[in-house]
Amino acid sequence: MGFMDKLLGRGKKAAGDVTGDSSMQREGAAQERAGNAEDRASEHEQMAQEQRDQAAQARAEQDRMWRHSEWVRPVTGSDPPRER
Repeated sequence: MGFMDKLLGRGKKAAGDVTGDSSMQREGAAQERAGNAEDRASEHEQMAQEQRDQAAQARAEQDRMWRHSEWVRPVTGSDPPRER
C-alpha cells in the first residue's frame, strides 16, 4: 500500500499547488510520508526475515556438524559417552 499512498500523496500535493489549497498540499505531503514509511518498514521486515533464515540455516549446519562429530569421534576412557 506504500506505493499507492506515495502516488496519491503526490497527486494531492500537485492538486494543492495548482489550486492554491494549502491544506490539500499538507494532506498530500503527509500521505506521501506515510507511504515512504510503509515502504521502509516493509524493507526492514524483509531484512529481518532474511536474518532469521540465515540464523536458522547456521543453527541447522552447526547441529549437523555436532551430530556428525558424535558419530566419528572415538570414545576414550577420559572422554565418557554423552547422553542423547
